[in-house]
Amino acid sequence: MSAAASAPVRVALDAMGGDKAPGEIVLGAVQAAREYGIGVYLVGREEVIRAELAKHDTTGLDLPIVHTDEVIEMDDHPATAVRRKKNASMLLALQLVRDGKALGAVSAGNSGAMMAASLFTLKRLPGVDRPALGGIFPTKDNPCLVIDMGANTDCKPEYLQQFALMGSIYMERIFNVRSPRIGLLANGEEESKGDQLVIETHQLLKRSASMMGLNFIGNVEGRDIPAGAVDIVVCDGFVGNVVLKLSEGLAETLLGLIRAQMTSSLINKLAAAILLPGLRKVFKRLDYAEYGGVPLLGINGSAIISHGRSNAKAIKNALRVARQTAETGVAQAIAEGLTRLEEASKAEEQPQAEV
Repeated sequence: MSAAASAPVRVALDAMGGDKAPGEIVLGAVQAAREYGIGVYLVGREEVIRAELAKHDTTGLDLPIVHTDEVIEMDDHPATAVRRKKNASMLLALQLVRDGKALGAVSAGNSGAMMAASLFTLKRLPGVDRPALGGIFPTKDNPCLVIDMGANTDCKPEYLQQFALMGSIYMERIFNVRSPRIGLLANGEEESKGDQLVIETHQLLKRSASMMGLNFIGNVEGRDIPAGAVDIVVCDGFVGNVVLKLSEGLAETLLGLIRAQMTSSLINKLAAAILLPGLRKVFKRLDYAEYGGVPLLGINGSAIISHGRSNAKAIKNALRVARQTAETGVAQAIAEGLTRLEEASKAEEQPQAEV
């Protein structure tokens, strides 16, 4: 057996990133190693990480520590921190990916810094205008990917066209959705609805459907996301981030109201006990921790940005997604897809140039 074939399968984890670091972060790594058989590089302050590992049974688990004293804090300016803190745990985790020692990297730390560090360390894929964040939303049926969710607030139609392609590849490879349905977020289903960006993007996506076989079904509205009308929703990062924050707040409010009613009286408590199995399934569908984190698509590698409030369950699943994104060749498929898109666009323009 070759050295490459026998090399451990590991993902790099920023053990110091997140509101609940290092306790919940390290616990998530332990759970991922035990449940998914993932080796995890724990990057951060060795003494602190060892103290957390000592609280758990790690017998037989592959959890090597990569020491560094430098950490990018939540209130650090992203670009400045990435330039100045070159040995920060987040950057070292990404460098392990760049150097081929890890399949992917995960951090629940400063999300802006994680995006900047990913671009700085792993670089953009050839042909990618702007990498994008793709967030998974629960629906009444299957998960829906909303892209972009905040990486790009000012976009061109060509950027959103690439987001659609990247999102389609991700849903095919990670969620096994065949020919995922793509919708463009607008204030109405008609082609004429939306601002200039949406109107021009609509025409580009229609051409992409004929050139590339992308399953673009047209404009969708905000209500179509939880309804599961499409598998991918394309929008600029400003709109996507508003959708994200509204959805988080609404979900937390609804769950809080349900829990309050369930415990408000003896009768409600008895009724809740009967309904509990079904309610647990609903709560699980709405739990962001089930999906782990948000992939940064369009970079040359696998980088997952987890929520700052991530618990162990979220980190466990983020590590799974990071490995899955690498092993299913998402980045390579995006690069190949963009090459085909560019060639198809040139071929479509050629007859017009000859006239």
